[in-house]
This record gives sequence, structure tokens and C-alpha cells, in this order.
Amino acid sequence: MNYNHSRGQFAQTPGRKLTKRPTETPGMETYARSENYVPPPAPGFQPSMHANINYPPQPGPTPTYMNPSMQNIQMQPSQPTVQPNMGAPSANYYNQNQHQPFQILSDPMVTNMAMQYGSSLVGSGRQIVDSQFEKYIPVSRLKYYFAVDTNYVARKLMLVLFPFLHKDWSMKYEQNEPVQPKFEVNAPDLYIPVMAYVTYVLVAGLALGTQSKFSPEALGILASSALAWTVVEIVIALLTLYISSIDTLLKTLDLLAYSGYKFVGINLAVLLSLMLSRSGYYITLVYSSFAVAFFLVRTLKLQVLAGNDPYKGSVGNKRRMYFILFIAVMQPIMMWWLSSHLIPSS
Repeated sequence: MNYNHSRGQFAQTPGRKLTKRPTETPGMETYARSENYVPPPAPGFQPSMHANINYPPQPGPTPTYMNPSMQNIQMQPSQPTVQPNMGAPSANYYNQNQHQPFQILSDPMVTNMAMQYGSSLVGSGRQIVDSQFEKYIPVSRLKYYFAVDTNYVARKLMLVLFPFLHKDWSMKYEQNEPVQPKFEVNAPDLYIPVMAYVTYVLVAGLALGTQSKFSPEALGILASSALAWTVVEIVIALLTLYISSIDTLLKTLDLLAYSGYKFVGINLAVLLSLMLSRSGYYITLVYSSFAVAFFLVRTLKLQVLAGNDPYKGSVGNKRRMYFILFIAVMQPIMMWWLSSHLIPSS
């Protein structure tokens, strides 16, 4: 079909015919597109006189003819058929898989296995931590020094303040290990030294408060200096044992315990100074210093002389006795040094 410029309409090309096909609406005819069919122009279209329009052929679908007997059949999109054991799983399958982990956890056998594995893992980790921690801090040994009761504390305080009344200074052993302090009053402990140190800090704060010298900084300096002097005292004792080549049954914690008993006498002297001024302080300090020194001489004598080497003879015994006297004389000096600045001048 070609467009006629003079008439303004399309002319049918010879040799090509339009085929009618029936429609659902009577009187309406639709024409199937042929291979080179060109649609008519829209209404009101006025082509130019000089335009030579040749519409290119447009590809289109192959015309299909509908059988009139199939017009009333409604076509629906086809759906893929899923076999029972093939294709996409059903909704029940997803629901079962979704709750399957919770069903496994609710199984008693799985729960017991998980608990056993967790307990074994925690136990092995605790053993590793304890073994590494034991290298630096002897926790098992510290338990021995804090195995005390109220009866022991009362008896030990009486022994430190009134050692002249005590007769038996021997220490009991069980399987080459000393008996716990709560069963043996002569055994060293760390409970009384630690509590005496804490009490010393509190009493020192009270004494500074009565002199209008209390401050948190001053109390902190006093506590740290007392602890530092105690450490220096222990280091000097260990160096003396090493240089003198003295073999004893004393351990570092034993020396720490024995050096901490002097805080009992310091607390008593400072408290009496608040009531009896400086005279009460000096009287109490002299007595408590002598009592602590006597207590240490009688206590250390058995433990230091127990490691006596028979091949060294009297020379080894003299060194041990000098070491015992050195520790005993050091206590009154340290007691005066840690408490004299807490006493008012008048």
C-alpha cells in the first residue's frame, strides 16, 4: 500500500489483499497485518506535498486465527506441575527445618553432653590459671597463714603483749609441715599483722585529727611509708641470711608475719598517748618494744637454730644468734620511727 499525495490517502498495492477475520463485535472488522502492512495515518494528519514517505516494514507476530468455537474459552496461565519428591519443598518442610535446632537443644542427651563439655573446659581453664597464678602468689601457702579463729587471735595477742608468762615455745608439726595457727599458738600468722596494720592507719588518722593535721594525702603517705619500711626490713633480713650463709626453716612469709606483730605495740602506745599525752606514749612504747623483742627471740630461736649445720660448729651458732638479736633490736627502732611523729609535742 502506497500513499497518494494528490488525494491524501493510501492506495492499495496490486497483488496484495487484506484478509478479514471475524471479531466478537458485529460490524467490526479487523485486518490481519501482512508482511509489509503500514498502518493508516492518525486523524488530522496532513502530510507535506513534497514529502516522500516510505514506511519501512515493521516486523510483527505471525497472525493467528482463532476458531469461533473457542471464543468462549477463558485462557489461564499455565502453572508448573510439582512432583511429590521433586521440585521446590513445601511450607511444612521449611517449618520443620526452622525449629530443628531448638529440637536438638531440647534433647536431654545433647544437653548433658554440652554441660559435661562446658564443665570440663572450665575446669581445665581454672587449673591453667591457678598454676600460672601460683608461680607469683602462693595462694595455697597464704591459706595456711590465715587459718585462724577467735580463740587463736585472743591467745596470740596475749602472747605478744605478755610473752613472759608463756612457757612452751615449741611448735607442732604434722607430716613435716607446721600445724595450722588455730591449732598451734606458736605458729606465725598473717591475720593479726594485717589487721594491726589497718588499725595503725586508722589510729594514725585519729591522732592527726586531734592535732588538726589530718588530710587524705597525709594519711595515704603515712600508710604507704609504713608498708615500705616493712618491706625494707624484710629485704634486710633476707640479705643478712644470704650473706651470712645461714640455713633456717624461715620463709619469706614467716618474716613478714613476725615483722608485722610490732604494729600491735604501736597501736597500744598511740592510743594511750591520746589519753596520757607523751608520758603515757613513752611508757607504753618501752614496754611493748621489750615485749615484742622478747617474743621474737623466743620464737625465732627454735626455727633458726633448727637449721644448725653440725659441720660449722660454734661459728654457725654465733651467726644465728646474731641474726636473732638483730631482728629483735630492729623492732623497737621501727616502732619508734613509725609512731613518734603521731604524738603531739606538748
